[in-house]
Amino acid sequence: MKEGDTAVVLLSGGMDSVAALYDTVQRTTVAATLSFHYGSKHNDREIPFAAYHSKRFGVPHLTIPLDFIGKHFASDLLGSGGDIPRGHYEEESMKKTVVPFRNGIMLAVAAGFAESKEARALVIAAHAGDHAIYPDCREDFMRAMGDAMRLGTYAGIELTRPFIHLTKAQIAARGAELGVDFARTWSCYVGGETHCGECGTCVERREAFLLAGLDDPTVYASTSPLPPRPAVAA
Repeated sequence: MKEGDTAVVLLSGGMDSVAALYDTVQRTTVAATLSFHYGSKHNDREIPFAAYHSKRFGVPHLTIPLDFIGKHFASDLLGSGGDIPRGHYEEESMKKTVVPFRNGIMLAVAAGFAESKEARALVIAAHAGDHAIYPDCREDFMRAMGDAMRLGTYAGIELTRPFIHLTKAQIAARGAELGVDFARTWSCYVGGETHCGECGTCVERREAFLLAGLDDPTVYASTSPLPPRPAVAA
C-alpha cells in the first residue's frame, strides 16, 4: 500500500481484524470497513463489535448479507450445520468448520466495493498462523486472489496483508500497543452469550494472550486446560 492510498478494511469483529483496523488508521485513510453476514453461528455476536470499533474512528461500516451461503453451503460453522468441534484449532476435526470458498466470495465482493469507494487497497488480517485446513487461507490462494483483484479493477486494487508475518500472539501484542479493547472483540464459533473457551477459536484466542504475556479480558464459560497442539507429521 502506497503512501496516501485510501483503504477498505475487512472487519469481522474478531481480534485480528480489529487490530488490523487500528493498525491501518495509523498509516492511511480508511474509506470504510466491511463485514459480511453469511449465516454463521457467531455473526450476530461479532458484527456489532465491528460496528463499534469503526464508529470509534468515525469510519463508515457496512454489513453485506450473503445469506445464500447459510442456506446452500455445507459447514458446521453455519447455523444450518452441526455442532462446533472442541479442541485445538489445528486438529483435523476443524475441517468441519470450513465454509467452501468463503474468502474467495468475500474478497470478490470486497474488491468491487473498494473500487466503488475509490479506494486503492483492501486490508485483510491474514496472518502467519492461518491454518492449512483452510484452502482459501493459503499463500498460493491469497496471491492468486490479489492478482485477480489488481488485474480485474481499473484502480488496480491491492490486497494488503499487514499481519502476514505475525503470529496470533504477536497480533495480540500489536493490538495492545495500539489500544485495542479486546473485550470488545469476538472469536468463539459457537456464538453463545459468552465465549465457550473450548472450541478451536477460543483455544487459539486463549493461547494468543498467554503467549503474548497479556491479561485476557475475555469471559469464558470454561477455562479448562488448553489442549496440546497436534503433532506435525514428518
